[in-house]
Amino acid sequence: MLVSSQNALEQFMLYIQVEKNFSIHTVREYESDLLHFLSFMAAEGIQDLATVEYIHARLYVTKLYDEKRARASVSRKISAIRSFFRFLNRQYGIDDSAFRSLYHPKKESRLPHFFYEEELTQLFVANEGHDYKSIRNMAIVELLYATGIRVSELTAIQLEDIDFNYSVVRVMGKGRKERIVPFGQFAHIALQNYIEQARPQFMKKTQHQQLFVNMRGGELTARGVRHILTEMINKASLHTKIYPHMLRHTFATHLLNNGADLRTVQELLGHTHLSSTQVYTHVTKEHLRQTYMNAHPRA
Repeated sequence: MLVSSQNALEQFMLYIQVEKNFSIHTVREYESDLLHFLSFMAAEGIQDLATVEYIHARLYVTKLYDEKRARASVSRKISAIRSFFRFLNRQYGIDDSAFRSLYHPKKESRLPHFFYEEELTQLFVANEGHDYKSIRNMAIVELLYATGIRVSELTAIQLEDIDFNYSVVRVMGKGRKERIVPFGQFAHIALQNYIEQARPQFMKKTQHQQLFVNMRGGELTARGVRHILTEMINKASLHTKIYPHMLRHTFATHLLNNGADLRTVQELLGHTHLSSTQVYTHVTKEHLRQTYMNAHPRA
């Protein structure tokens, strides 16, 4: 039976959205990965997915490495295609062994980048201001650092998700898993200032419940958050790149450096597996080693 790539893709995307309840971010990544793969198959003259074999899988992965793709990117694409072919196997009986036989590439052993406390202080001080834009930006960076939430979780927060009585925020994590994360006094004050002073000024021509908004009152996107953080770094004259996940790394690293236990950090980050959190123990060990090497007279 000839299985059309376009029809199969449409059915699979509907399946992971409706039945698997994947997040919007994950759905977009899967679609991008699969379109890239199907484009390669079409260039190889393969129109029927039932004819895909192991040799085609090997050729595709070789092409990814030729394009200098990161190992994490290659691994993610393999996972997306495996899921796609498992779906095709159930729906149409198509052999899904081609990608099952591939090994996931080993991840690079890179440690997460994070800010030292002095750098964060410099970032906060340089971006203090009483204008509405500065008030909003400070609330964003304070909340990211106070909670370690992902940028996708930040942009999905609604006004009703903030509880100032208990200083907690409700976030929807990966796999639609909800968790409650506490935040401290600095974030509490920054959020209140933003909600009471800045947000009403941005919302004059529109109405919705999303917490963080752009200058026109529209819903703030992940790209918008990245742009804001880059502006703040430039204003602080810090010679480093910044991305939202860096504040998540910083949150976890600082907690562990100051005595928090690994299980607590795992729960706060919303990690399913402890192994995902354990990478930060390597960061703290490296931090201790560097401090020792710099401070000990005979190091």
